[in-house]
Parts: sequence; structure tokens; C-alpha cells
Amino acid sequence: MKSFRQLCIVALASGMGAGAAWAQEQIIRIGHIGPVSGPQAHFGKDDENGVRMAVDDLNAKGFEIGGKKVRFQLIAEDDVADPKQGTAAAQKLCDEKVAGVVAFVNSGVAIPSSKVFQDCGIPMITGAATNPDLTKPGWNTTYRVIANDNALGAALANYVGKTVKLKNVAVIDDRTAYGQGLANVFKKEAQQLGVKVVASEFTNDKATDFMAILTSIKAKKPEAIFYGGMYGQAGPMLRQMGQLGMNDIKLLGGDGICVLELAKVAAGAKPLENVVCAEGGSSLAKMPGGMEWKKRYDAKFPGQFQVYSPYFYDATMLMADAMKRANSWDPKVYIPFLQKSEYSGVTARIAFEKNGEMKNPTYTLSVFKNGQKTALD
Repeated sequence: MKSFRQLCIVALASGMGAGAAWAQEQIIRIGHIGPVSGPQAHFGKDDENGVRMAVDDLNAKGFEIGGKKVRFQLIAEDDVADPKQGTAAAQKLCDEKVAGVVAFVNSGVAIPSSKVFQDCGIPMITGAATNPDLTKPGWNTTYRVIANDNALGAALANYVGKTVKLKNVAVIDDRTAYGQGLANVFKKEAQQLGVKVVASEFTNDKATDFMAILTSIKAKKPEAIFYGGMYGQAGPMLRQMGQLGMNDIKLLGGDGICVLELAKVAAGAKPLENVVCAEGGSSLAKMPGGMEWKKRYDAKFPGQFQVYSPYFYDATMLMADAMKRANSWDPKVYIPFLQKSEYSGVTARIAFEKNGEMKNPTYTLSVFKNGQKTALD
């Protein structure tokens, strides 16, 4: 029988062995920035869940880079959809020397933050920020795995001008980089198709009262209103359209309104039935691994799915794949491999143009039937 002293020595040796094993495992930190508080928290939490799910999957596989065992760690920051907080969070991640960042719902936050990451040489991939200006500088640190607003705005303009052949539309935007940019693309494309823009109005991304704007627009008798903004404003807008008897007027918008949460915020407003929205990528049913992935997501994060999390999942897995091919998690070494990615993900096969835009992006138009978002054929 071993003495107490012998047992202590054995226990200490065992603990040292476990510590040595842990020490051999390299920690690689991946950053995420998004609005996980405030009115857009549904989006931010969903995106963060996508990154977290990818990190968990990578760690479960026993991932190796350059023959070394690695463990990924998520470093998450809240930008509250505010550019100042977003750039501060970006600088914090730079100071913490994360290996890469998968981030941003809002283009107005992503665009200035991308400069911060370019200055510190850390790559960032977004699965949601869609303003084309994000990739205009052509930095090798900025990437997008979803269609941009040029594609979404053009898709909605084609729907209006070619599919349902409307003659008169009104346009409202929330004056953010996302909302105004998307509205401008739609307006330009619609006018080129012969659609008349009878009114152009603007609000802000905190507004909830649109009665004056809608009353003015109603007098000009548009067949549709295009709204460049988010679901938090589109919901009250739909309710007020109903109050003004504008039930037969379509409300068009981009991915900012193309979420189940819109139905909740609209609270049964009849005009919800006339919403047509566009989002980058295919519907879950048409994604290569969408439905199977969604089942795993729902089991892990019940009731939290919105829209972007599969793209944030793919962006994280793609970043890890580039590190593996480069045999390094040093951004200077793996960025060239990231640029040349050909990754088969849950959402699509992902490859990049020289400016960091995704090659051959797809989009989906959806409507709301009985309060449920449904893809148009």
C-alpha cells in the first residue's frame, strides 16, 4: 500500500503530464464583432453563434496546422451597430493579436473597421455587411462570402421591372451606409428598366414613426415602396402602412428586413403579406449542406436562427482551411492562401475575386406567407 507521500507524488506527476499535454496545444484566437446588444442583437447573436459553432467543430476534429495540435478560441466583441464602438473593438482585437476576424452585420461599422484591420495586417471576413464600398480599396485583408448590394438591389429592380412589371415606386432609406447604398442601387437599376420613382424619402435607423413620410408617399400612388434599412424600422413601417390603408402596396427590401423577426415586429400587419425581400446566397434548402447544418444549429442554439449564421460558420471554416494549407496561423503567411481559397462550404463553393468579393455569388427573393419567410421559386 502506497504512503500518502507516494500518492501525492503520483498525483503531481499526473497533473504535470496533463499540463504538458495542454501546453503542447497551440491556442489560435478568432475574433468576432457584431451587435449582440441593442435593437439588432438578433442578428449579432446569430452571427456569433455561427462562428462559435465552427470553432467547436474545428476543436472536436482535433485540428492540426503544420503538424501541431491547435485549439481555436473565440474572442467576441459587441459593436452595438455603432461605428465608433466597432472600430474600438477592431483595435482591441488587433492589440490582442488575434489570428483572424469573422465579423460585422452593418456596412457602416465594417467599412471603417476594415481600415483598422488592414493597418494591423489581420484578415477579416464578413458574411453580412453588403455595401460594395467595403472592398473598393482592394486590401488583401478584407473578404466577403455573400452577395453585395449591387446584386441585391439589381435583383429587386428586376423583380419590379421585369417580373411583376410595376410602373411607379417610392424609395425610403435609413441614411446608413447599408440602407442608402442599397436604395441607390435599386433606384438606379429600376429607372433603367423604365420604372418611375415617384418619391425619395429618408429616415434614420432609430426611427419608429413613419406616418408623415408614408402619408406623403401615399398621395403619389406608388405600387411599391422600397425600403433600404433594417427590420426594426420595417416592422413599424408595415403597421403604419396598414393604419393608412396601404395594404395593397408592396414593401421591398434587402437582407436587413429578410428575417423571421420582421413578422414579429410587424405584429400581424396586413402589408406583411406584400413584402418581397432579397438576401445574398441560396435558401437553406438549396445550400449544399444547409438543412443538415440547420438541424445541428437549432439543437445547439434553439430559436436563435436568423439568416447570416451559415455564412459566418463558413467564413470561420474557410479561414481555418487557409491556415492549414499555409501550415501557419500567422496572417502574413496564410493571407495569400486565403486569397486563393476554393472552399466547399455549407452555403456554397467559395472563391474570391482579387478585391475580396466572392466569385459568382447567388441571391434569393423571399415573401412572407402566414408569417413565415418563404423563398420564391
